[in-house]
Amino acid sequence: MQIEIYKYHGAGNDFIMIDNRDDIFPAEDAHLIEKLCHRRFGIGADGLILIQNHQDFDFLMKYYNSDGYESTMCGNGGRCSVAFAEYLGLIQNNKTTFMAIDGIHYAEIWQDSVRLKMNDVKNIVETKNYFYLNTGSPHLVIFTENTDETDVVAEGRKWRYNKQVAENGVNVNFVQKLDQSTLKIRTYERGVEDETWSCGTGSVAAALAYHLSVNSDQKSGKVKLIAKGGELIVDFEHEETFYRNIFLTGKAVKVFKAAIAI
Repeated sequence: MQIEIYKYHGAGNDFIMIDNRDDIFPAEDAHLIEKLCHRRFGIGADGLILIQNHQDFDFLMKYYNSDGYESTMCGNGGRCSVAFAEYLGLIQNNKTTFMAIDGIHYAEIWQDSVRLKMNDVKNIVETKNYFYLNTGSPHLVIFTENTDETDVVAEGRKWRYNKQVAENGVNVNFVQKLDQSTLKIRTYERGVEDETWSCGTGSVAAALAYHLSVNSDQKSGKVKLIAKGGELIVDFEHEETFYRNIFLTGKAVKVFKAAIAI
């Protein structure tokens, strides 16, 4: 069978996008997804996303990591899904509401950028070594003096498989403060089992952890995240026990369209 695929990226976090409204893609075939995402023997991507019909919203986003298995929410993947859905004609007036694995998301399109509303974040754990929080996916945030000198893969794997931190594994972000509103970030992603060039939910986690550590008395915040693949902006409101109205903003870029046989 031949299908059309599209390649998108959000700040270097890249995805294979498939219009699956006709349920043509065998999503249960983890080996196929892993093969398509392989950077030597396939198309190459951090993950694969299916755009599917939903009876109540503009579309349903289903996200699979490059290991072939459906995963938790992907922020950059969500933004790329919005850009792809607009390309498919599913979005009107540059605004959309769609369903993902962690619930309903609202988004706005600004030229080549997508502003995506994330879910509220509660129950942030702070220790002397890290922050742990769930921003749609579970994340550790570790602040360091120099991300360039951090062995992200080696250090990330130590934490990623630490059962005392998270039973089902965790994403690991190494974060460096550049100025009062700018952070540099590098992320080790579970399911990819490598460093990715950016991570949307990781950037949200880093921004909130930073705010909690230095500006927790302020009721709102806006942080720029500089990743290997580009820049993301996170803005939010802060209540006493949780963060709300969290938005992740950055470019979502179509790279190419192709037809493949599966």
